[in-house]
Amino acid sequence: MTTDSHTAPRTLAGLLAELPGARLLRGDPGAAISAIHHDSRLVGPGSLFVAIKGFTVDGHRFLPDVAAAGAAAALVEAGHALPPLPPGLALVEVPATRPALSAAAAWFYGHPGRELVVIGITGTDGKTTTSHLLTSALEAAGARVGRLGTVDTYLPGETGHVTARMTTPEAPEVQRLLRRMADARCDYAIVESTSHGLALHRLDHVEYDVAVFTNITSDHLDFHQTFEAYRDAKAQLFAALEHSAEKGVGKHAVVNADDPSADYMLGRAPRAAAVRFGLEARSADIVARNVILRPDGTSFRIVTPGGMAECSIRLPALFNVMNALAAAGAALAVGADLQAVARGLGECPGVPGRMERIDAGQPFDVIVDYAHTGDAVRKVLEVLRDVCQGRLIIVVGAAGERDPGRRFGVGRAAAEGADFAIFTNEDPRSEDPAAIVREIGRHAESAGRQRGADFLEIEDRREAIAAALAMARYGDIVVIAGKGHEKSIVYGDQVIPWDDREVAREELARLGYRR
Repeated sequence: MTTDSHTAPRTLAGLLAELPGARLLRGDPGAAISAIHHDSRLVGPGSLFVAIKGFTVDGHRFLPDVAAAGAAAALVEAGHALPPLPPGLALVEVPATRPALSAAAAWFYGHPGRELVVIGITGTDGKTTTSHLLTSALEAAGARVGRLGTVDTYLPGETGHVTARMTTPEAPEVQRLLRRMADARCDYAIVESTSHGLALHRLDHVEYDVAVFTNITSDHLDFHQTFEAYRDAKAQLFAALEHSAEKGVGKHAVVNADDPSADYMLGRAPRAAAVRFGLEARSADIVARNVILRPDGTSFRIVTPGGMAECSIRLPALFNVMNALAAAGAALAVGADLQAVARGLGECPGVPGRMERIDAGQPFDVIVDYAHTGDAVRKVLEVLRDVCQGRLIIVVGAAGERDPGRRFGVGRAAAEGADFAIFTNEDPRSEDPAAIVREIGRHAESAGRQRGADFLEIEDRREAIAAALAMARYGDIVVIAGKGHEKSIVYGDQVIPWDDREVAREELARLGYRR
């Protein structure tokens, strides 16, 4: 059993009062709840178990196991046949257990989102970079900030790496981390809000105050099936502004005015104050002027209705200017001073695994980046092309059990943007790694590239990285794309330790480069 030190035991009666449509089937409403879990393996005496019907496993199957482990109560979904259970396990029936898990987690941890100003960031690209830039901007304005995202969880004075292979953890973990932020007296919580997390109710009851939209492209269609469903999932962040707790700061919707879906997002939050940022749209409130792109960063002037400020960030590329404008829009929406915001954006050191340079003293550049969609790969290659003195070489793949359209996008982007590509595996999961690699290669061929002369297919990712580094010469850039900060690679049901950055350093050392 795990019991969180932030919470005193709560009773089942208190939970029943917060779950619409809940019905106590049996048991003592005064039963104390000391932990909440949806994973039966974590359940112990005093736990509340929430039986989730997952994509491959139905949690209702494990009710006998959690009863034997001493669980105090279980939430079950209406309409499920239940196995015989010992009398000690209280049962509560709810219309749907997935949203009930989120409500129960918020109740268990004392609704921490109500004690914080919560800023949610959604979009296909830029969520993590924007969240890091926003953290730095708010801290420069004197605030205490907590952050929950892809690369890490962050509280003042400490950083904890996220180990799960998802941007948004399940609701109990979300609420536990928000409670830690509230107890650490954070003023703000920045929450990367993925379409999966929103659609699966992991972010219900977060109590958002500001919603930020970076962009949307055709990705994750393996899960959402259609672009419209994907867009609707992201729009749930904006809809949440309409019913989240009032905290005296107002509700704000910050959107990329250059993206065609901006007005759709604003339409889901009609009562929120709209803040538009962009580089091209005339409707933008916050814009960048006098943009100067450099290999190691970008300088520009932030222009807002309330004034302007000079800014220089340590991140290259125009898309990072957009990320900085998104962060500035959110910070200004909650009342931060523009000059402090610009200073904070400039102080942000960057994001692990995002355009991260690997320097072992080699005469060519090595960049590790998280780009794993066609659009993201294309953007990275465009940025590097502007500063590349020699050949631009990319190592990239596409994950198994994900939208097959990524293979087309990645193959075409690499074919059109790089001088040479090595296609390799990237979390093949249960699919045949060689088949995925060959499929990407076929898309490169259809773009006019020739196998052997313009690209190679090397299934083993280490061998692919080694081959790219071995062929690089003075002035070349090798970009290793797709995994970025991630610390594992998935074959079948095996999760194997892996870090592109460490592998690159090891293979550079084999070539004699050490620093």
